[in-house]
Amino acid sequence: MDVTSRVHNEVLNFSRDKSIVGMSLMPDEKNIRHLTATIPGPVSSPYEGGIFHVDITLPDSYPFVPPVMRFTTKVWHPNISSQTGAICLDILKDKWSPALNLKTTLLSLQALLSAPAPNDPQDAVVANQFLTDHAAFVATAKRWTEEFAKVSSAGFNVKVQKLVEMGFPEALVKKTLEAVGGDERKALERLCGI
Repeated sequence: MDVTSRVHNEVLNFSRDKSIVGMSLMPDEKNIRHLTATIPGPVSSPYEGGIFHVDITLPDSYPFVPPVMRFTTKVWHPNISSQTGAICLDILKDKWSPALNLKTTLLSLQALLSAPAPNDPQDAVVANQFLTDHAAFVATAKRWTEEFAKVSSAGFNVKVQKLVEMGFPEALVKKTLEAVGGDERKALERLCGI
């Protein structure tokens, strides 16, 4: 199976999977190897209530090599760079297997948000804070979630209403707006296929 077919199948299966709650996965209209995903912050974590955006690039040899993923939402987490969004996760490096897919990888990222691994950090400053002053780590992670990962519900609903009035289905509008970080112009471009 070629990469294009595999990605189409993965995205289709992802969208049909009712066990995936709150996540989205959208391919770029012009390049099937570039996708955007959203992951809800796990309940009972400092990231609860946040929507985290992930940029995904599939190398030419995918699925035999892992996808390249990075958070585009700023996250205060030991295994995610607070500067670049780079992710330290074994399945994105040496533990990758072609049996894995985008769904399992995104679920692993959500699990990583719940269970940081500060002894194998991507961001040493955050890892040090996690290990030496956990209360300050939790407070900072919650503040960053508030500041960078929460969409103002009033503003979001206004954008949804505008796009629905243009004739787009509400569920698709919400999913598209979440995938583009609430950017109404980008959402309209995606919805129109521009």
